[in-house]
Amino acid sequence: MNLFQQLRFERARHTTRRHFLQNCSVGLGGLWLASQGHGATLKKDPANPLMPDLAHFAPKAKRVIYLHMAGSPSQLELFDHKPELTKLDGKECPQEFLEGKQFAFIQGVPKMLGSQFPFHQAGQSGQWISDRLPHFESMIDEVCFIKSMWTDQFNHGPAQLLLHTGSALLGSPSAGSWATYGLGSENANLPGFIVLTSGGKNPDAGKSVWGSGYLPSVYQGVQCRSQGEPVLYLSNPDGVSQALRRRTLDALNDLNQRVATEVGDPETVTRIAQYEMAFRMQIHASDAFDLKQEPEDIHQLYGTAPGQESFANNCLLARRLAERGVRFIQLFDWGWDSHGTSAVDDLKTSFANKCQQVDQPIAALLKDLKQRGLLDETLVVWSGEFGRTPMKENRGGVEGSFVGRDHSPSAYTLWMAGGGVKRGFSYGETDPIGYEAATNKVSAHDFHATLMTLLGFDHKKLTYPYQGLDQRLSNVTKSSRVVKEIIA
Repeated sequence: MNLFQQLRFERARHTTRRHFLQNCSVGLGGLWLASQGHGATLKKDPANPLMPDLAHFAPKAKRVIYLHMAGSPSQLELFDHKPELTKLDGKECPQEFLEGKQFAFIQGVPKMLGSQFPFHQAGQSGQWISDRLPHFESMIDEVCFIKSMWTDQFNHGPAQLLLHTGSALLGSPSAGSWATYGLGSENANLPGFIVLTSGGKNPDAGKSVWGSGYLPSVYQGVQCRSQGEPVLYLSNPDGVSQALRRRTLDALNDLNQRVATEVGDPETVTRIAQYEMAFRMQIHASDAFDLKQEPEDIHQLYGTAPGQESFANNCLLARRLAERGVRFIQLFDWGWDSHGTSAVDDLKTSFANKCQQVDQPIAALLKDLKQRGLLDETLVVWSGEFGRTPMKENRGGVEGSFVGRDHSPSAYTLWMAGGGVKRGFSYGETDPIGYEAATNKVSAHDFHATLMTLLGFDHKKLTYPYQGLDQRLSNVTKSSRVVKEIIA
């Protein structure tokens, strides 16, 4: 049996009843959708799946830089000023705050815990902020706060999945995947969705928070490193020249193209495009990740140290990637789970140290984007996956010698800057002790609807057919709304 006979055999072997129903005419599902008047799936060229596409309407943001503090920093120590909680500090938690509630670790009757750091108003906008972020405070008039975020998940993994994919279960595409699926990428030599991590660990939900789920795999986030080669095995092995790498790739592409022609699987064509991008990245990724090209005043601004893995380095890399047209840049910084079980997760020490690590780089990123004329078209987002309780954690029902707070799904703060949101603005409020979102509540699905709107999409129309439904980031089974009040 020759090669072409083998290919025909493979095509017949892989053609199932499902393939027939999908591919006959325009597909039975497509015929039904057309009869219902629904829009079809975006038409993507498998050979160039990241080609820039038009949005539904003029976008306010061309790209997103998402700063996620994995573990969830306490809003009560940063942005949510609660004088009434300070008055209750040290007193036993009222039973009304415990009945019917589910906590990750609190047992028995904990004591109320006021903010561990002083608050003050800052900037022309008069936003409340603690003394933990003095550099960020200088840019506070650029920021739009949402102080009434809430979730229905109280464990890290499911809460992270919900915030980044719209579902607490595995298998859904991340927001970055949806953005690159919808808009493509402005740079053919770099991935449209790049992920950078710091803090020594990946987030609890793992790489699923930047996965492509049921979308084609080309739209998943590509995890890069701020230390060493940006991507493992990007360089040629010893003894392999660039010319040899090119010939090898050409031969592999030829085989893949033959399989694509015979079998008709668009993923095979997409694989060719990914191999080609990997080849181009050998030059362009190394250039984009070379922080030594930056002048000394920029390193001082960010507090960077080239060659090390750090959140500061990742913030500077985010700006360099934004300049190069990368559509979605996701930074995860691990180490914000301040339970107060030891010095490692104590609010007074560990939390304060984490604030110091991110304060200068975040302020520098906002300032640098603004001075380069990039902030207006770049949406910067900051959040954890949920909030922290207004009572002290008493793991095992025993009050420890360190200070910390348990997980609180009922209220947390998320802020955005640039990219079409109002400057120096605060939306939503929590109750007097910061326990629950009280006015203008915003869910993860509301946030996703708003994010897609800022990127130029009707969130109900950017869909992908899966499991019998036109799936979308803002969730088809639960209500979601665009928070128009925060859009400039």
